[in-house]
Amino acid sequence: MDLRSELLKSIWYGFTALDLEKSGKVSKSQLKVLSHNLCTVLCIPHDPVALEEHFRDDDDGPVSSQGYMPYLNKYILDKVVEGSFKKENVDELCWTLTAKKNYQPDRSSNCILPEKDAFRLWCLFNFLSEDKYPLVMVPDEVEYLLKKICMAMSIEVNCVELEDFFSQDSVQQSGIIVWIFLEMMNSGKLTRGIDKSIISMAIEEVYREIVGDVLKEGYLWKKGQLRRNWKERWFTLRPSNLSYYTGEDRKDCQGNIVLDGNCCVEVLPDRDGKRCMFCLKTLSKTYEMSASDTKQRQEWTTAIQTAIRLDVEGKKSLHKDLKLKRREQREQREKRRQAKEEELQRLRALQEERERKLAELDLLKEAQRQAQVLMEQDEQRRRQQHDQLQRALEVQLREAEEARVSMQAEMALKEEEAERQRKRIQELEEMQKRLEEALQQEIKARLDEEAFRYAQAGLLAEEEEKMKALMALQEEQEEYILKTQREKQELRQEMEVKSRSLDEAQRQLEEVRANRHRVDQDVVAAQRKLRQASTNVKHWNVQMNRLMRPIGPGEKRPSLVGFQIPTQRDPGLRLRMRSGSEDQDEESKENVDKRDGCDLEKRCSHASNGDMDIP
Repeated sequence: MDLRSELLKSIWYGFTALDLEKSGKVSKSQLKVLSHNLCTVLCIPHDPVALEEHFRDDDDGPVSSQGYMPYLNKYILDKVVEGSFKKENVDELCWTLTAKKNYQPDRSSNCILPEKDAFRLWCLFNFLSEDKYPLVMVPDEVEYLLKKICMAMSIEVNCVELEDFFSQDSVQQSGIIVWIFLEMMNSGKLTRGIDKSIISMAIEEVYREIVGDVLKEGYLWKKGQLRRNWKERWFTLRPSNLSYYTGEDRKDCQGNIVLDGNCCVEVLPDRDGKRCMFCLKTLSKTYEMSASDTKQRQEWTTAIQTAIRLDVEGKKSLHKDLKLKRREQREQREKRRQAKEEELQRLRALQEERERKLAELDLLKEAQRQAQVLMEQDEQRRRQQHDQLQRALEVQLREAEEARVSMQAEMALKEEEAERQRKRIQELEEMQKRLEEALQQEIKARLDEEAFRYAQAGLLAEEEEKMKALMALQEEQEEYILKTQREKQELRQEMEVKSRSLDEAQRQLEEVRANRHRVDQDVVAAQRKLRQASTNVKHWNVQMNRLMRPIGPGEKRPSLVGFQIPTQRDPGLRLRMRSGSEDQDEESKENVDKRDGCDLEKRCSHASNGDMDIP
């Protein structure tokens, strides 16, 4: 979340506070005042000409938030320079506008929060809210904020009251708005029985930690850089620096240590009457500090290492990074939940499909059973008809035999009767054919029954294949879990390798520092020799100038006893002669001119006295 997004959240509250009719539009005169105040608190030059041009009087009606955004982006937010203003002033301006309209607590209640604490909770809500409008905070972020406040007060969160608050329909549907959150804090359900001063201190601590990017603060003993004495200072750690003050009011800043990737923290053994010592090393200095106990030392070293890590990673705020990670975790949980729901829906669909096919199979079995019953009934009926026909034939045959034996005389009548019997036989043969056709139908029904059984076997095989696919999906899920574990192990190994590389780089840095110290000592020795040689050269130049002075009449040549002309092998003379040969020539010319001038003056003085020097 960048600076523009943070400013827009606060400005959105100011804009909606000016929308008295809740129509989504604000009058132009109010927007002019709002824009002027924003330019003032953001420390940017106010352009009244552009403001009047953008909000001309001939425009129709009030301006919506979408109509105000182009001016806000072009003439205000694009000119904002990070670090040139205090964001708290912007928040106070927008809080003043929105609190008059929306924040109206019950003044008669004993649990009401002070105005300053309500403002800090409003800022914390804006920091942790989602990046969509209207601004709401998800229950997970509310629970995180309440846990931070309760942790600062050294108490446990009232989970029952919190669950009752989250179970409300408005909270579950659209999230939590800031005014409902402040109303819940003013109700005193979560802070019942706790002094207001303790609540205010806890809210201020959480506000400084989350909004002010304070990773840790507290008293530490610090060793001076010049006097090397120990003094107790109030330290404030942020992702980019470590500041220390004379007291916890943070009015008198004694120093500021810039943290970067070249800094490191080391634990030191107890000495100088101090215990729980550690040091912070930078490229230029080493700061020695002492904590009250081992736990505090561990917390401070861990916090400083976290600040250095954030600077190396290019991150400006720890809690912005943590908020993004929590949001990613929520999105991942939501994706996993949706994937589970989709899997459950797919399994339910497969189960319903299986149940439907089982029902169809039961229907087929029932139809087959009914067909079997009908076939048995038809078979029984056919057998009865066949038995009846058989008995009738037997009766007729007996009657014919009796008639043939008893009535030989009546052959003609019998032949006629035989003709009738032949016709009857034909009818029986036709009936027999029909019986054979019925038998073929029975065979066909049995074949259909076999086909139904094959279809049932195919359904069972398809069900078995789907069960195998389900088992394969479970195996893939287990393989993905094992792969994730292996990746975690590889990441741990990579971190160990990087840590060893960092230790090796620190050792090489120490060696480079030792070599630099030795080179500095050699340079100092060479400079000392150079100064000594320069002194000798100056002495020799003086002696040479004395020897080069011309000798006047009556003067004696000076004795050269005890004076040695340096040779060209002297390194100091050779260095001086190389560097200052031109200066020596100029000095010698000036000395000769001076001596000539002195001789001329002496001669003039003798001439004025009446004496005469003969050359």
